[in-house]
Amino acid sequence: METLKDLVRGVKVDSQAAVLLTSAACGVGALLMVMRTVSEHQTVNDKIQRARSRRTENLQRAEQEVLRYKQSHPSCDSGAILSLSLSELTKQLREGSLCPEDVFYSYMQKALAVHKELNCCTEILLESFDQLRTIGSNKDGLLYGVPISIKDNVSYKNYDCTCGIIMNLSQPAKKDSVIVEVLKKQGAIPFTKTNLPQALLNYDCSNPIFGQTVNPCNPQKTSGGSSGGEGALIGGGGSILGIGSDIGGSIRIPASFCGICGFKPTAGRLSSQGIVPIYRGQKCVLSSPGPMARDVDSLALCMQALLCDHMFSLDPTVPPLPFNLQTYQSSKPLRIGYFEHDGYTQPPPSMVRGLREVKALLEQAGHTVVPYEPLRVSQAVNELILKGVFADGAATMLQKLKGGPLDPCLKPQIVLYSIPNWLKRILVFLLTPFVSSASLSPAEVWKQHAAVEDYISDTIAHWRKRNIDVLLCPMIGPAFNFLYCGLSSLTMIYNLLNFPAGAVPVSTVTAQDEEDLKHLKGLYQDTWEKMHKEAVSGAEGLPVAVQCVALPWQDELCLRFMKEVEQLVKHKKN
Repeated sequence: METLKDLVRGVKVDSQAAVLLTSAACGVGALLMVMRTVSEHQTVNDKIQRARSRRTENLQRAEQEVLRYKQSHPSCDSGAILSLSLSELTKQLREGSLCPEDVFYSYMQKALAVHKELNCCTEILLESFDQLRTIGSNKDGLLYGVPISIKDNVSYKNYDCTCGIIMNLSQPAKKDSVIVEVLKKQGAIPFTKTNLPQALLNYDCSNPIFGQTVNPCNPQKTSGGSSGGEGALIGGGGSILGIGSDIGGSIRIPASFCGICGFKPTAGRLSSQGIVPIYRGQKCVLSSPGPMARDVDSLALCMQALLCDHMFSLDPTVPPLPFNLQTYQSSKPLRIGYFEHDGYTQPPPSMVRGLREVKALLEQAGHTVVPYEPLRVSQAVNELILKGVFADGAATMLQKLKGGPLDPCLKPQIVLYSIPNWLKRILVFLLTPFVSSASLSPAEVWKQHAAVEDYISDTIAHWRKRNIDVLLCPMIGPAFNFLYCGLSSLTMIYNLLNFPAGAVPVSTVTAQDEEDLKHLKGLYQDTWEKMHKEAVSGAEGLPVAVQCVALPWQDELCLRFMKEVEQLVKHKKN
């Protein structure tokens, strides 16, 4: 009996020891996990700090170079240089009445000043100072001596394409993108990279690395996304020409918000080699690089410079179609399709008013404007665009963001993307509007691609049935308040269709527009429309833009239409 008691006591002691050991092991494991999390957090912070420090050092070096040049060249008239249009600037540079050095340092100085106000630059490309010294050997280029800004995701050798995410830090590009190579060949001098929103798919312009970019017309508003740094820098006068990229309006939206012009070419017209996306392989909704500038002639000149034998040689996947100057310069009256809303997105009163004013000007100028109704936009957005972009259930984006901080402007999206697939499928039936990002099977992806092809064919047939040359339609705007990620069919639809499209500023928001906004009910009176109404409120004095669209590969016709709108608006103001 004593032996049994001793055995029980021994078991109790062993059990207590096991519990203690288990608790200790759990404690050590938890401590190790905490230490690992702290270490990873510190590593992320160190990466961010290094990127910010590098930017600060580059900005300071650029400031010193500008100061040195200005002191040694007191006759440099920066104000006169900055007031020139791109066509005037290139003409004077070719003639020799302006020297590239004066132009370069004038824009560098202005860009530094604009950046201090708007936080729009991510890098100063210090190699631009070296390129300036050898620029005289390239006087035949169409953009000889022109300083150019490029979006963060446009590859420039030895510099990161962060896309606003930690994973891409300390991963410098091994070579220039094709577009940068061609710009240099044409005599342009890329001198700064510009900010964008974390993971690109956003109408705001903020990320955890470089922070929030603000609007040049009102710092209480966003500059737009994803080419928001370009929009802010050009709109603020710190660059005369920039390169952005557009997958859902990412060139056109910042152009609209910042009061400049922006053009999304037909995807494939310009090389995308070296333009870094947030993820590759998505083929339903096509991205395209394109120019941003203060006027349409500048966009056309940039396209003319890029569409050259050098680009066709560097990237044989680009069709060798030089810029058709005859189409761009044509004065033939146009037959123009027109609508004020697409049945899915209701533009605010200011944007509708601007559209109506342009319609009247076009009719007075002898053009024919006819009603146009876009096809099945609700289906196109929910079934083709969103399911196409997020065919992987947003898994690739979530993986890219893993381990880093989330920017506030992206958090609402990530909450939706992180919901389990089974729950997403239920919510689609229970809640409207609910945007599902449930992943598709391979068979569903093929079906999706076929549906996109059918939609494009149907839309082109509908376009031809109306017998129109181009389309005048609403643009997203005016500039949003911060932290509204946005969802609008007005721009995304033309990435799905792969139609060239551009934004042109035509007016500004009036006090009456703001009053009318208070009474706007919208098409559905749902959560998204209420958010949109909040996003665009408080916009008096901000730019109002319209959107111009053409059929695929008719980029020059689209630009010609944009130019027509720009000239008519300018003539009216004068």
